[in-house]
Amino acid sequence: MHAPGPAAWLLVTLCAATSAYCLLRMRDPGRGVRSTAGGEALMGLAMAVMAVPAAALRPPAWAWVCYTVVFGAAALRALWAARAGSAHHAHHLVGTLAMVYMAWAMASTPGGHAGHGGGHMSGGVPLVTGLLLVYYAGYVLYTGTRLVPAGGTEGPAPSHWTGRTEVVRACRLAMATGMLAMLLTV
Repeated sequence: MHAPGPAAWLLVTLCAATSAYCLLRMRDPGRGVRSTAGGEALMGLAMAVMAVPAAALRPPAWAWVCYTVVFGAAALRALWAARAGSAHHAHHLVGTLAMVYMAWAMASTPGGHAGHGGGHMSGGVPLVTGLLLVYYAGYVLYTGTRLVPAGGTEGPAPSHWTGRTEVVRACRLAMATGMLAMLLTV
């Protein structure tokens, strides 16, 4: 998923910062917050590592197998959580499956770096990549519109910035934008 030069480092920074914020959110004692924030922190960190330019880091072939196993397990966990019908858990399921797909694409590409051929879909299946691109583009647009104030407040703001709804949405928007950028290089 390696983008060229500065764009790759910006993506690494975005994903790492998002992961760090999610780790801070894990301190929230609210029901289900720790688990959700932990999953998002794992996703952000894995995306950051996956986006590091090939010139700086060339992971061994087995690393992509590890990614596939870890995110396959995360997908099973998200599937279990999504059985309750939560849209957010369904989004986590799509995200973990997208990570499995991208890791598979990296593993199946000679040299382990999909997208180095000028942006063509050398490591991925164009239909799957296209469906994920449409999903994430829609999610980014939808989440972005929900960040725009509608004239009222949702109630009293939490006392700490890690629990603020708009910051959590911005975090998820950043991760979805990063995923969209990574999918463009599959």
